[in-house]
Amino acid sequence: MEDQFIKIASLIGDPTRALIMWTLLDGKAFTATELAIAVNTSPQNISMHLAKLLEAGLLCVEKQGRHKYYKFSNKEIAYVIEAMASLVPPVNPPKKNSEKHSPIKHCRTCYDHLAGKIGVAVAESLLGQKIILDTDNKFEVSVEGIKWFSDFGINLEDLKKQRRLFLKPCLDWSERKNHIAGSLGASLLDKMIADDWLRKTKDSRAMQITGKGEKELLKHFKIVV
Repeated sequence: MEDQFIKIASLIGDPTRALIMWTLLDGKAFTATELAIAVNTSPQNISMHLAKLLEAGLLCVEKQGRHKYYKFSNKEIAYVIEAMASLVPPVNPPKKNSEKHSPIKHCRTCYDHLAGKIGVAVAESLLGQKIILDTDNKFEVSVEGIKWFSDFGINLEDLKKQRRLFLKPCLDWSERKNHIAGSLGASLLDKMIADDWLRKTKDSRAMQITGKGEKELLKHFKIVV
């Protein structure tokens, strides 16, 4: 186990490979050319790094036509990368209202679920309303929560049938608190986008909160944007 841990840590610790992993937190699959541009390296160098990440099982590749697309081999790897970022100490003391000037910290995606200040606020609201319970840092839906999510338009039984984690806390790197990950977290984000509460921002993980979203976040989660 120690040898395997050292191997994985050294793989992710390389600056180029670390930036590849950070880029993939966007939730999309990328070609080698796109990743080379994103991390500012040559096609030859990116191929070498991708081969090592594939061999370690951190990434997988899918072929469509003439192109190969790289992504995390499973969604849990994204949670690890997001949590690792929380180890980075703040460079300067936070300034009053500074989050208003940092969209990526205010509201963003973490792979396939909601993160940032708003993502953490959603989690805290669900915990405060006893819709989700926190038992020894493990999240579970309460009996009342089953009805709440049904009324909200999310079928929990369908989510539990998916071949992935249903619900788990994910440590937010900017807030240093947990937001909601797993198939339930992904479903919450999908619904907020589908219902036009949130809109994606081009070339960024930052999310734009619409006027409707402000009203609905206040109504369902008591969040004042």
